[in-house]
Amino acid sequence: MSQTNTPTAGETADELPRPERFADVKGWFWSVDQLLFDWFLTRQRETDQKGDLLELGAYLGKSAIFVGSYLREGEEFTVCDLWDSPAPDDSNSAEMDRSYATLTRRAFEANYLSFHDELPLLVQAPTSVITSRVRAGSCRFVHVDASHLYEHVHGDIAAARELLVPDGIVAFDDFRAEHCPGVAAAVWGAVATDGLKPIVISGTKLYGTWGDPTAAREELLAWLETRTDMWHGVEEVAGLPLIRIKGPKAQPPTPPVSRHEPLAKRASKKPGPKAEPAAATVPRPAPRPRPSAARRLAKDLLPPILTRALTSSRRS
Repeated sequence: MSQTNTPTAGETADELPRPERFADVKGWFWSVDQLLFDWFLTRQRETDQKGDLLELGAYLGKSAIFVGSYLREGEEFTVCDLWDSPAPDDSNSAEMDRSYATLTRRAFEANYLSFHDELPLLVQAPTSVITSRVRAGSCRFVHVDASHLYEHVHGDIAAARELLVPDGIVAFDDFRAEHCPGVAAAVWGAVATDGLKPIVISGTKLYGTWGDPTAAREELLAWLETRTDMWHGVEEVAGLPLIRIKGPKAQPPTPPVSRHEPLAKRASKKPGPKAEPAAATVPRPAPRPRPSAARRLAKDLLPPILTRALTSSRRS
């Protein structure tokens, strides 16, 4: 059941987050995944794919803030998380205590409202209730980042399949993290036995569909060919091509703008359309400083073994 939080003892408005920029919001949402979210959600807009947006598991709202920027008129964005509610079982409760002890719904709301005028529809409950709150076949994009326990992820996968429109996109977080074997087992199990078709994987997320992945995969490959800041490759998995991406230096798309950003920073920004992420250039490293005259003389006069030691010390 959804709940509305009230301030706890000692908690004041001044203690709530006031992020001045997207990077100030705590969370794990890397640049390469921001680019992929942007690519899939922009493609859905350009192809006029209809549907709502859904996030299962929100933490403090970093990815939700990003996804909310792609909400169109007449659509609904639903976010489901336990926040301050009791976990549904002992193992989930232990996971919450270990990983999310400081998590609160009010912090999520403060973060989200720093970037958007209205909150999404919030369901404060276990993700197992989501199919009773969201209409079947209504979502074009679902982000699953809730419990890491196999049984719960298995249920989230079944819910995503039920709620997605044909050719809708699902993104699974932590599908390959060493501390989340339950996520990996559930997600790859869905690929093997439940018809989930992976399109692309990053270092942390798997993106797929239960529809036909062909067009999205081919268009994504064409776009990746224009990028100079990400490596990509293709290999066959479960009888279908799977794109792999590595982008530690990926240049992210333009992030949402905080209402708390200092006015001076806003005034310095040139108005205009959203920057295109394609063909980004990875900056070259700065040239090394020229060695001093004393070091050059030492290199000429000292034995080779000492010269190598001197060179090594300069690099360290």
